[in-house]
Amino acid sequence: MLRPVTAAVLALLAGAVLAQPSEPLQLQATPLLAEKLPDNAHPPTIVYGDRISGRTDLETVIEGQAELRQPGRVARADKLVYDQTTDIATVTGDVRMNAEGDRYTATSGQIQIDAMAGFLLQPTYRFLASGAHGTAERLDLLDRDRARVTQGTYTTCQRGGPDWMPDWILRADKLELDREDDEGRAEGAVLEFKGVPILPVPAMSFPLSERRKSGWLPPTIGLDNKSGLDLSVPYYWNIAPNRDATFTPAIMLRRGVEVGGEFRYLESNYSGRLNANLLPNDKLRDGRNRWGYFARHNGTYDTGIDGIGAVGLGLNLNRVSDNDYWRDFSRGGLPLTTRLLANDGALTWSRGDFSASARALKWQTLQDVNAPIIPPYDRLPQLAARWGRVNDRGFDYAVDGDFTRFRADSFWTQQPNADRSFLHAQLARPITRSWGFLVPKVQLHATSYQFDRPLADGRTSASRVLPTFSLDSGLVFERDAQYFGRGFRQTLEPRLMYVYTPYRNQSLLPNYDSGAYDFNFATIWAENAFAGNDRIVDNNLVTGGLTTRLLDPESGAEVVRLGLAQRYRFSGQQVVLPGGTPTERGLSDIMLGAGINWDPRWSFDSVVQYNPDTRRSTRTTLQGRYSPGPYRTVSAAYRHQRDLQSEHLDVGWQWPLSDLAGRRGELGTTAARTGGSSCNGRWYSVGRLNYSLRESRLVDAILGVEYDAGCWIGRVVLEKLTSSTTSSTKRIMFQLEFVGLSRLGSNPLRTLRNNIPRYQYLREETTSPSRFTEYE
Repeated sequence: MLRPVTAAVLALLAGAVLAQPSEPLQLQATPLLAEKLPDNAHPPTIVYGDRISGRTDLETVIEGQAELRQPGRVARADKLVYDQTTDIATVTGDVRMNAEGDRYTATSGQIQIDAMAGFLLQPTYRFLASGAHGTAERLDLLDRDRARVTQGTYTTCQRGGPDWMPDWILRADKLELDREDDEGRAEGAVLEFKGVPILPVPAMSFPLSERRKSGWLPPTIGLDNKSGLDLSVPYYWNIAPNRDATFTPAIMLRRGVEVGGEFRYLESNYSGRLNANLLPNDKLRDGRNRWGYFARHNGTYDTGIDGIGAVGLGLNLNRVSDNDYWRDFSRGGLPLTTRLLANDGALTWSRGDFSASARALKWQTLQDVNAPIIPPYDRLPQLAARWGRVNDRGFDYAVDGDFTRFRADSFWTQQPNADRSFLHAQLARPITRSWGFLVPKVQLHATSYQFDRPLADGRTSASRVLPTFSLDSGLVFERDAQYFGRGFRQTLEPRLMYVYTPYRNQSLLPNYDSGAYDFNFATIWAENAFAGNDRIVDNNLVTGGLTTRLLDPESGAEVVRLGLAQRYRFSGQQVVLPGGTPTERGLSDIMLGAGINWDPRWSFDSVVQYNPDTRRSTRTTLQGRYSPGPYRTVSAAYRHQRDLQSEHLDVGWQWPLSDLAGRRGELGTTAARTGGSSCNGRWYSVGRLNYSLRESRLVDAILGVEYDAGCWIGRVVLEKLTSSTTSSTKRIMFQLEFVGLSRLGSNPLRTLRNNIPRYQYLREETTSPSRFTEYE
């Protein structure tokens, strides 16, 4: 026999079918299935059952498939007694409950319906948001967001057959689950993995989702060839939604005890981060105290002064105790190869077309006796200003001014310190059309020096004024084309640029901040071959180039790009950097480039610098990538620089090992996302190799495997990084991540993400599931 409600629903559906509207039905949004339930102090209560008896407005007894419903909540049992005066439902026999997607079963219990408070005996539970579930002797529902589990278990592993046992499980005398604070607390707890107790703790807390919370984090364990066994136990302090701190005491078996920490903050007008480490009495470095700090800050502040307004403040502070810090503590905030540490502070201000800045920059150079480097100059201070406009009656113009006091140790530089001032003015008249462009431009660069000791010719001051004229032009031709059965919009883009700068002898001037640009497709069109302001190259040259592209006619995306460019010098280049060689007149090397993105899976890019005189490439870079789907990516790069005697092959990948064994399947299934059992686990290979073909040796290497069992993830990563010509750092990292509970072991995720192109975390952040996922 159909229940009355079910019969009514079927009648409505039948009427809708027979109505046969003349126009297609239009779907409309409705608030009836809202994720957030409407506030209602007295929601309606509906009861069903085979037999209903009781006293009006006092007590209702439902027997046989008893069911009680309120918006967002359902309770079923063999027998249900609802006391309307206390709003308490007593349920016995095959108890099942659903509260906004959270599910419970029990043998019996009592629930205060509106408050969602009460108890269940011999319960099981499953939470919608995290997929966590477990069993207990008793579960007390304190309110809608808090519950207490007595003699219970907790896991996120998906249930299997009748003899199923979760891969990991937390057993505790008492579990308190607070979903409002997103925190779980356990007393008398033991964490078991594969049936083996691995972490007994008298008390612990853990997050119920990815939200932040204060407390001890899982210990980090690492092993490398210098510090030996490294054990750290971090404590996380969630100070506020926009502030947090992590304190990390650590024991390094060969070195001693280290204390480190990180503080982060984020405000509406400023943000920053501070890292610091202290290792007193390092046993591997003759008992020296080792320390380092690294700070970043950026913000905008209102001065409160009329006409001034807001100023910007930027800080980048980095300091360590000694020259060996960079190779001994690669995890302490520094990239392994960082040997130049900037201590940089700047104040900036702008209004309309005018901007100004004041900066102080001091370097710490970490020297290596086997590979010394010349320290860069400190800037104490640097004052700069700029005024400029774009498209003012068709003209672009700007004036830049700068005063910098350069200071360095003369032992390294062998040249005097100086105060340098320069003024750089430029005026351009761009003419742009849909079919091309023409940009005439004039520049004037005036520089003045005051030295603290005489130059080789006895001067204590020097000045230089140089004009530059350039004319840049290009055309754009388009046509519809078809290749390999696919339609494109094809372009042909010739470009021609002339640059003239007269020669001024600058050989006696010191070099404080100039360096040669890398010769590539961008810099071949630059008016000056040098970055910085101490060398202005003499030019009388023309640069020509030709580019053709295949564009997708619908999206405009570039599918294929082919290009070439070359310079011709009418006179030789005489201005060079100290120790440089002048360039003769004539043709330069040819730049050849190609990029192909035929579909989203494949990508190819190449640049070749070809010398027509020797008929050999000076530099070659070939790069390719294949990414056919999630967690599947392979990239390779070949780099050859003939002048530097450098030839490297670089390969990186993330790939399921089951594909290599011939068993291919879809990734990211529902079971895997929500915590499938380990029988459905998947192995992944990850790595990156940098191999020197000239030296026939492996320079850097990262090799690892990842295993995703659904409710836990295991990783083992081996890393080798070359720190000098004679030494390298080797370490092994492992991680055991219990999904929904914690991570144990050193965290290699940052290493994998920073080194493997397009690497994807196996557990990306996801949105909260709908309460209708488990709708009943």
